[in-house]
Amino acid sequence: MIARVGLALFAGSLFGAGLAISGMADPLRVRSFLDFLGNWDPTLVFVMGGAVIPMMVGWLLQSRLRRPIAGGNYILPGTRKIDFRLVAGSILFGIGWGASGLCPGPAVAGLVVNPGPAVIFLVAMVLGMALSRIKWRSHPSPDLSSGNPTRSV
Repeated sequence: MIARVGLALFAGSLFGAGLAISGMADPLRVRSFLDFLGNWDPTLVFVMGGAVIPMMVGWLLQSRLRRPIAGGNYILPGTRKIDFRLVAGSILFGIGWGASGLCPGPAVAGLVVNPGPAVIFLVAMVLGMALSRIKWRSHPSPDLSSGNPTRSV
């Protein structure tokens, strides 16, 4: 248990430091990255590459391990199907990211750096998640109708 907490604190600290150092927590830099037709700032491509490459290594390692290093079981998505919910959610996420320059990780980091916009963003995000949960509870996606949206490996 202590090892899991220590690992989570280390990973969270590393993630937060990476956001701060890379500028990913700066909404203006993110908006400049998303402004392809204006004053485009491509520097966040390297931040994304710096995240995608270690994640690829992590997935390769995960496929060779029987259990997570910190114990328990792997909980992986139960589907790879591209459906309306995935596409609609992706579009809404992109609109919110572009409009605010924040996504969940940088917004949490922003609570320390610039709390005003971060609090507004996080409250709106939680409200959107709650409304989505209410909406989709009455109209479940075929992929989730089994009641088991994830699978353990």
